[in-house]
Amino acid sequence: MAELFSFPNPVNEKAARVVAGVVLITVLVILATGAYWLLVPLTYGFWARVLTGPTLSPLGCTAQNVIAPRLGAKKRVPGPPKRFAQGMGAVMASAALVLGLILGDHTAADVVLGLFVVAAGLESILAVCLGCEVFGLLMRAGVVPASVCEECADISLRLRRASA
Repeated sequence: MAELFSFPNPVNEKAARVVAGVVLITVLVILATGAYWLLVPLTYGFWARVLTGPTLSPLGCTAQNVIAPRLGAKKRVPGPPKRFAQGMGAVMASAALVLGLILGDHTAADVVLGLFVVAAGLESILAVCLGCEVFGLLMRAGVVPASVCEECADISLRLRRASA
Protein backbone atom coordinates (compact mmCIF):
# COMPACT_ATOMS: atom_id res chain seq x y z
CA MET A 1 0.00 0.00 0.00
CA ALA A 2 2.90 2.36 0.74
CA GLU A 3 4.13 1.82 -2.82
CA LEU A 4 0.77 2.90 -4.20
CA PHE A 5 0.97 6.22 -2.34
CA SER A 6 4.50 7.07 -3.44
CA PHE A 7 5.82 9.60 -5.89
CA PRO A 8 8.74 8.94 -8.24
CA ASN A 9 12.08 10.51 -7.48
CA PRO A 10 13.58 11.47 -9.83
CA VAL A 11 10.90 12.46 -12.33
CA ASN A 12 11.30 12.53 -16.09
CA GLU A 13 10.84 16.22 -16.89
CA LYS A 14 9.67 15.32 -20.39
CA ALA A 15 6.70 13.40 -18.95
CA ALA A 16 5.92 16.32 -16.62
CA ARG A 17 5.92 18.70 -19.57
CA VAL A 18 3.57 16.41 -21.53
CA VAL A 19 1.15 16.39 -18.58
CA ALA A 20 1.38 20.18 -18.36
CA GLY A 21 0.66 20.45 -22.08
CA VAL A 22 -2.52 18.38 -21.76
CA VAL A 23 -3.55 20.44 -18.72
CA LEU A 24 -2.98 23.62 -20.76
CA ILE A 25 -5.10 22.32 -23.65
CA THR A 26 -7.86 21.17 -21.27
CA VAL A 27 -7.99 24.53 -19.54
CA LEU A 28 -8.06 26.40 -22.84
CA VAL A 29 -10.97 24.19 -23.99
CA ILE A 30 -12.84 24.95 -20.75
CA LEU A 31 -12.27 28.68 -21.15
CA ALA A 32 -13.23 28.66 -24.84
CA THR A 33 -16.34 26.46 -24.56
CA GLY A 34 -17.57 26.77 -20.97
CA ALA A 35 -17.29 22.98 -20.58
CA TYR A 36 -16.80 23.22 -16.81
CA TRP A 37 -17.55 19.49 -16.47
CA LEU A 38 -13.96 18.96 -17.69
CA LEU A 39 -12.88 20.23 -14.28
CA VAL A 40 -13.91 16.83 -12.87
CA PRO A 41 -11.26 14.77 -14.74
CA LEU A 42 -8.77 17.63 -14.44
CA THR A 43 -9.16 17.71 -10.66
CA TYR A 44 -9.10 13.92 -10.39
CA GLY A 45 -5.86 13.81 -12.38
CA PHE A 46 -4.10 16.28 -10.10
CA TRP A 47 -5.18 14.48 -6.93
CA ALA A 48 -4.22 11.10 -8.43
CA ARG A 49 -0.76 12.39 -9.39
CA VAL A 50 -0.05 14.11 -6.08
CA LEU A 51 -1.12 11.03 -4.11
CA THR A 52 0.27 8.22 -6.31
CA GLY A 53 2.49 9.78 -8.97
CA PRO A 54 1.46 8.45 -12.37
CA THR A 55 0.07 5.17 -10.95
CA LEU A 56 -3.64 6.13 -10.81
CA SER A 57 -3.50 8.92 -13.37
CA PRO A 58 -4.28 7.79 -16.92
CA LEU A 59 -2.62 10.95 -18.21
CA GLY A 60 0.43 10.45 -15.98
CA CYS A 61 0.80 6.81 -17.05
CA THR A 62 0.45 7.67 -20.73
CA ALA A 63 2.88 10.59 -20.48
CA GLN A 64 5.48 8.54 -18.62
CA ASN A 65 5.20 5.22 -20.44
CA VAL A 66 4.09 6.09 -23.96
CA ILE A 67 4.78 9.70 -24.94
CA ALA A 68 7.93 10.73 -23.03
CA PRO A 69 9.98 7.71 -24.18
CA ARG A 70 9.32 8.80 -27.78
CA LEU A 71 10.77 12.24 -26.98
CA GLY A 72 14.30 10.95 -26.42
CA ALA A 73 16.43 10.30 -23.38
CA LYS A 74 14.95 10.98 -19.96
CA LYS A 75 15.73 14.30 -18.33
CA ARG A 76 15.77 13.52 -14.61
CA VAL A 77 14.70 16.21 -12.15
CA PRO A 78 13.98 15.95 -8.40
CA GLY A 79 10.57 14.49 -7.52
CA PRO A 80 9.61 16.45 -4.37
CA PRO A 81 9.26 19.84 -6.14
CA LYS A 82 7.16 18.21 -8.88
CA ARG A 83 4.92 16.59 -6.26
CA PHE A 84 4.52 19.98 -4.58
CA ALA A 85 3.60 21.49 -7.96
CA GLN A 86 0.99 18.75 -8.48
CA GLY A 87 -0.36 19.61 -5.02
CA MET A 88 -0.68 23.26 -6.00
CA GLY A 89 -2.49 22.13 -9.17
CA ALA A 90 -4.81 19.90 -7.12
CA VAL A 91 -5.79 22.80 -4.87
CA MET A 92 -6.29 25.15 -7.82
CA ALA A 93 -8.30 22.58 -9.81
CA SER A 94 -10.44 21.85 -6.75
CA ALA A 95 -11.07 25.56 -6.27
CA ALA A 96 -12.05 25.97 -9.94
CA LEU A 97 -14.33 22.93 -9.71
CA VAL A 98 -16.11 24.25 -6.60
CA LEU A 99 -16.39 27.75 -8.05
CA GLY A 100 -17.41 26.74 -11.58
CA LEU A 101 -19.55 23.63 -11.08
CA ILE A 102 -20.88 23.78 -7.54
CA LEU A 103 -21.28 27.52 -6.96
CA GLY A 104 -21.80 28.45 -10.60
CA ASP A 105 -19.38 31.38 -10.34
CA HIS A 106 -17.78 31.06 -13.75
CA THR A 107 -15.95 34.38 -13.51
CA ALA A 108 -14.09 33.30 -10.37
CA ALA A 109 -13.43 29.85 -11.89
CA ASP A 110 -12.07 31.52 -15.02
CA VAL A 111 -9.62 33.55 -12.91
CA VAL A 112 -8.26 30.32 -11.42
CA LEU A 113 -8.16 28.75 -14.88
CA GLY A 114 -6.23 31.79 -16.12
CA LEU A 115 -3.58 31.02 -13.50
CA PHE A 116 -3.45 27.48 -14.91
CA VAL A 117 -2.83 28.86 -18.40
CA VAL A 118 0.21 30.72 -17.08
CA ALA A 119 1.59 27.85 -14.97
CA ALA A 120 0.90 25.01 -17.41
CA GLY A 121 2.05 27.14 -20.33
CA LEU A 122 5.37 27.95 -18.69
CA GLU A 123 5.94 24.29 -17.74
CA SER A 124 4.92 22.72 -21.04
CA ILE A 125 6.47 25.28 -23.39
CA LEU A 126 9.49 26.66 -21.50
CA ALA A 127 10.19 23.98 -18.84
CA VAL A 128 9.65 26.55 -16.10
CA CYS A 129 7.82 24.95 -13.17
CA LEU A 130 6.21 27.63 -10.98
CA GLY A 131 5.34 25.08 -8.28
CA CYS A 132 8.99 23.99 -8.22
CA GLU A 133 10.06 27.62 -7.88
CA VAL A 134 7.68 28.09 -4.92
CA PHE A 135 9.04 24.85 -3.41
CA GLY A 136 12.58 26.26 -3.72
CA LEU A 137 11.55 29.52 -2.05
CA LEU A 138 9.95 27.59 0.81
CA MET A 139 13.14 25.54 1.21
CA ARG A 140 15.29 28.69 1.32
CA ALA A 141 12.90 30.20 3.88
CA GLY A 142 13.24 27.07 6.04
CA VAL A 143 9.56 26.15 5.73
CA VAL A 144 10.44 22.95 3.84
CA PRO A 145 13.36 21.13 5.51
CA ALA A 146 16.39 20.24 3.40
CA SER A 147 15.80 16.56 4.18
CA VAL A 148 12.66 16.61 1.99
CA CYS A 149 14.81 17.05 -1.10
CA GLU A 150 18.53 16.52 -0.53
CA GLU A 151 19.19 17.08 -4.22
CA CYS A 152 17.36 20.43 -4.13
CA ALA A 153 19.36 21.54 -1.10
CA ASP A 154 22.75 20.45 -2.51
CA ILE A 155 23.27 21.34 -6.16
CA SER A 156 26.43 19.20 -6.34
CA LEU A 157 24.21 16.09 -6.14
CA ARG A 158 22.29 17.29 -9.20
CA LEU A 159 25.51 18.03 -11.07
CA ARG A 160 26.88 14.54 -10.31
CA ARG A 161 23.64 12.94 -11.53
CA ALA A 162 23.71 15.02 -14.72
CA SER A 163 27.25 13.90 -15.51
CA ALA A 164 26.45 10.20 -14.89
